[in-house]
Amino acid sequence: MPKRALVVIDMINTYEHEDADVLVPSVREALPAMRGLLGRAREQGLDVIYVNDNFGRWRSHHDELLDSALRGPHADLVEPVRPDGRSLFVVKARHSIFYQTPLEYLLAQQGVDRIVLCGQVTEQCVLYSALDAHIRHIAVTVASDAVAHIHPGLARAAFRMMERNMNAEVLPSDRVDLGEGVPGEGHGGR
Repeated sequence: MPKRALVVIDMINTYEHEDADVLVPSVREALPAMRGLLGRAREQGLDVIYVNDNFGRWRSHHDELLDSALRGPHADLVEPVRPDGRSLFVVKARHSIFYQTPLEYLLAQQGVDRIVLCGQVTEQCVLYSALDAHIRHIAVTVASDAVAHIHPGLARAAFRMMERNMNAEVLPSDRVDLGEGVPGEGHGGR
């Protein structure tokens, strides 16, 4: 049976960047679906992997990033989806979750052959990550209501590209098949 992992993209965020004023309302709209997906994944024992920008601080680690985001003006967008003690964490520097990160190796070690993507930004990091997964022969599902966008039209085009060009499943979060995990395991607890 295919093994899945939930990948949460760039949700540990201070929202102190260009386009944040446009992005924040979309994140607020996507947050309930993200929370629901995270809850289901954790309950089913799936690995939950946070892949996050490092804010340009090469000395940053996940606790520092999380603390900074929780002290920021939009902590209410971070707190509901924060990593738990079993979550895995990968720091990235560019748009793709795979670009010069250990994620591909981590997925192989965990036996994951399908990733479920949620987070931000649909027409940027989510799209590029789906493409990079596709070229690595890793199947992709995108929870369409659990990803936030900056430009609605580009987000719709990104969904179409992911479905058509990358064979991604693009589904509402309540229709995403998370497969079967082992309750109480996963999240890096192996």
